[in-house]
This record gives sequence, C-alpha cells and structure tokens, in this order.
Amino acid sequence: MSENNDPKGMKRGLTRYGDEAFSLFLRKAFIKAMGYTEDALSRPIVGIVDTYSGYNACHANVPDIIEAVKRGVMLAGGLPVTFPVISIHESFAYPTSMFLRNLMSMDVEEMIKAQPMDSVVLIGGCDKTVPALLMGAFSADCPTILEVTGPMMAGNLRGERIGACTDCRRLWGMHRAGEIDAAGIEAASEKLVPSAGTCGVMGTASTMALMSEAMGIMLPEGAAIPAVMSDRMRHAEETGSRAVSIAAENLKPSDIITQDSINNALRTLQAIGGSTNAIVHIAAVAGRLGLDASLNRLDAIGKETPVLVDLKPAGKNYMEDLYRAGGLAPVLREIESSLALDAKTVTGKTLGENLAASPAAWAQEIVKPASAPLAKNEGMIALRGSLAPNGAVLKKAAASPDLLQFEGRAVVFEDLEDLAERIDSEDLDVTKDDVIVLKHAGPKGAPGMPEAGYIPIPIKLARKGVKDMLRLSDARMSGTAFGTIILHISPESADGGPLALVENGDIIKLDADARTLDLCVSDEEMAARRARYTPRPPHAGSDRGYLKLYLDTVTQAEDGCDFDFLIPK
Repeated sequence: MSENNDPKGMKRGLTRYGDEAFSLFLRKAFIKAMGYTEDALSRPIVGIVDTYSGYNACHANVPDIIEAVKRGVMLAGGLPVTFPVISIHESFAYPTSMFLRNLMSMDVEEMIKAQPMDSVVLIGGCDKTVPALLMGAFSADCPTILEVTGPMMAGNLRGERIGACTDCRRLWGMHRAGEIDAAGIEAASEKLVPSAGTCGVMGTASTMALMSEAMGIMLPEGAAIPAVMSDRMRHAEETGSRAVSIAAENLKPSDIITQDSINNALRTLQAIGGSTNAIVHIAAVAGRLGLDASLNRLDAIGKETPVLVDLKPAGKNYMEDLYRAGGLAPVLREIESSLALDAKTVTGKTLGENLAASPAAWAQEIVKPASAPLAKNEGMIALRGSLAPNGAVLKKAAASPDLLQFEGRAVVFEDLEDLAERIDSEDLDVTKDDVIVLKHAGPKGAPGMPEAGYIPIPIKLARKGVKDMLRLSDARMSGTAFGTIILHISPESADGGPLALVENGDIIKLDADARTLDLCVSDEEMAARRARYTPRPPHAGSDRGYLKLYLDTVTQAEDGCDFDFLIPK
C-alpha cells in the first residue's frame, strides 16, 4: 500500500472557488439537500458507478446490485453514493459499442477524479462496459473494486436448451439456409434471452468477468454467478463491505495490478476458451498501467495452456453450468502450477491464498482436468505474415481443423456495405474452397471495429450445407461466435495495411501451426498496387466532435484500440 496524505471524504477534490473552507461549506450545504446528516458525511465515502439503462438488458439487475452494495457499505460504516456513467449495450450502439468504449472509459475516469470518494465500486456486465470501467478506474487510480451483473440463464425452445448469443447466430444461420421459417425464428427470439444478465455462453462479457476475477480486481467466486441468483446479491453486499476496507487501506489499482496479474488474466483467457474481443480489451486495460498484454505474450501463454471449459461456442454448455461447477476456482486449480500465485488481489490476500480458501472441489463435468482437456493448448493464436505484419488473431478452439492449413482464392468485399449488398447474390463467384475477405472494418475503417468478422456463409453455399469457410478481416467477432475466422488484421485497411491491396483471385495461405498468414503476391506486384492505391475519403462528420477525436487518436488492435493520449508514455 502507498502512503496517502490527501484529504478524505467530502474534503477530497474541492471545487476551486479560491476559498477551500467556502468550497467545503457549499458542498455540504448542497449534499445535505439529499437528506444526509453531518454524521453520515463524516464517514468514508464509497462511490458506486451506476450503469443502468433502459437500453441495456444485461444491466437490468443493476438497481438491485446497487442496493446490495449500499447495504454492505453501510454495514461496514461507510457512506455509499451512486453516480451515473455512460452505459453501452452491444445491440444498441451505432455504429458499434466498441466505438464508444473509450468515451465511457473517459467518463468513468473523470467522474471518479471529479467527485469526492475514498473508494469506488464499479458495476458492469455487457461486453465493453467492464473494460471501459477498468480502463477509466485504473487511470484514475482510486481504490477500486469490481462487481459484475452476471450471466443470464439458459432458455428453452421446444425442449432444446438455448442461450444468447451463440445460439442466436446458429439459429440465424439456419434461418438464412431455409431450415427455420420466419415464424420459427420469431419464436426463437422470445426464448434466447430468458432473463436479465449478460450472454450465457463464453462470450466477451463472461470472459472479461473471469479474467477480472483472475486479475484480482473482483472478490473471489463473483464472475460466474447468474444475474438472477441470490448469490449475486450476497456477493455484491460483500463487495460493498470490502470497498470500505480498501478505502481505509488506500489499496489502489496500481498497488494490486502488476505484470503477474495481467499474465494470470491471459492464462485464464486461454484456459476458458474465451472471447477474442478480450485480447483487444486486456491490451487496453494493461496499457493504462504501462503493462504488457501483447500478442506475443498471449501466444506464448497459449502454447502451454490447455483449454478446459466446456462452454459454447468452443464447447456445448452455458455459464450457469460453470457456476454450478464452482466458477473460476476449478479452472485455476487445473492451471495452478503456471499461475503467479503470489499476485496481490483486492481482498488484501494473494491469488494463491484466495484459491486455497475457496470451497473444496466437487465432481463436475464442465471444467475438464488438465490431463484430459478440451484442447491440449492454443485456444487462441496470434498470426503474422505478409498479410498481417503487425498481427492477427484466430480462435483455434472454435475453428474447423481441416481449415487450419489452407490455401484458397480471395473473394473480396471492400466494406460492410459491399458485403451486405453482394454476399447473398446468386451471381457471387464463390465456392467453399475460397477465402472470404472483408476490408475497411477496422478501428478507423468502419469506424469502431464492429463485430463484423463473423462473415456469413454466402447463402448459395449455406443452402448446400456449407457450415464453415476461411474468413478474414480487420474487424472483431463476438465472443459468442465460432468458425475459422481470422480477426484484427493489422495494420487495418484504412491505415494502409496490405489488406487494403488484396484483390479478387489472389491466393491467401494460412498455416496455423507456423502462425503465418500470407498473401501470395509478388513484391513487385504489391509495390505497383500500392503506387496506384488511393485512400478512401474521410467518414462523414469526421471533422468534428467525438468521431474526429476517435479517428485522430485511436490505436490499432494490438495496442487495444485505446486513444494514444490515454496511454502512459
């Protein structure tokens, strides 16, 4: 813990009127309008981030979580004070929630800095909210603890167990192929999201929750508790109580999160068969503290880490099953020998001490033993080559084995609009042995690096039963998606990367074992193409506002798509 001589409680960060005594007097006068007594205002103040939104079903239980956190704070002798920040949901953000992640992180950072609080409880769930909360809080470096909303329960469609959002994509694919009619897909939409909470598979939300627990910024056993379970509220109450303690201890993120913490999170990401989105997010989160979550580190850890968790999309089960199997603890036990067990956590104890204190293991089928894993290693791999000089990512655990060594002809789509217009054309020149290429879907090109990497199988092939093809882009893919899909190609098309120069008929070669992705075009031809290449005109509206800030300062995928001025030099 670091020394701290800063003022406490209501005396923190006084508004600058030129008279600190008057500033405190005025602050107290106004907050007393909320009904607080002088006794209440003398206690440690715990800020509680409120990310509730009528657009965000993943956060529908946030009001209940806030009440539980408040209860814990007050039982421990603190004063809870809620405050709102931006809330973003994956399905309700144009052009994409990723475009707004950095804005949310700035909101979180500035509100923590601007308002008096001795510690802060972050409450998030939906994909981009947890990384945004951590990015902002780590930059603010106020004593911080995270509580997540938790996963939704699985649904049931005519006797079949289903859940968002892997089954959303699977059923929609069947609808596109003519296997499910309009009435059937409408009926499915009413069963896929049966409760509040984040996606019930190993998507980005679940991945970030589990990585955050492994990183040590969340109390143990919190990542997998379903949103509707009473355990979630008890965990929230305990989080509120601990928030008062970390305020007294002045236990800040910079005191807890080290390179060992990030390594533990990366190892957990590989072991759970997590979302590729988490690669971008952990790079941004680590970057705010000057730590390394590079593709090289991810790949090295992946080579020695088994994939253990049998959840969709890499397996067949749901997050509620992982909760019943013991949550993160059984995963950590299986990879214990490769974890940094002396890494500090928000409990005040080490990761190893927390793990030793977790409930004893019991018989379960969801977390496989390291001796008989879902996959021996390489859940996710990093690729490089002439098509991706700065890297690309493949979720090997969710790919088709017969496509991992592949060479095929490029079928190119210039952007999302071109994809939407032509992918289902009966005239599209495409076979199952081709490689589908999507350009201009990266951080700057789209903008916002949307989850467009899950390129649909052309409908003429889907009707013939084709389920997978090699597909690649500079976009992201939902953690709930599956297939042999290469993502995050860097530099992106809009930044002048080789992807921008790919033409129909070019041969593209993937060698997953060698970690290479190459465009089989001569250097002379590439030089000629670059000489005649014309960059795209600026996005409409890019001369002002947040879009201008975003386009001027966003980094590439390997650096987390953060804003360059938010990363410590």
